[in-house]
Amino acid sequence: MKRFATIAAIVVATTVLGCTTMTPQQQGTVTGAAIGAAAGAGIAAIAGGSGWTGAAVGAVAGGVVGNIKGSKQQ
Repeated sequence: MKRFATIAAIVVATTVLGCTTMTPQQQGTVTGAAIGAAAGAGIAAIAGGSGWTGAAVGAVAGGVVGNIKGSKQQ
């Protein structure tokens, strides 16, 4: 469990540092894709479908919405 926590902390730190030089549109795309993937996997799991398929569909939909929202923030 300690190893997992260390790896998770490194991934989170790398992600946060990687987003500092992104434009608002890029940040919106990445954030939307991440939220969409989590929501899609959750909905698919509740509905009894494939979590991977739900995550893929959710990531695409969330990325598109995030891209549009981010482009309006510039």
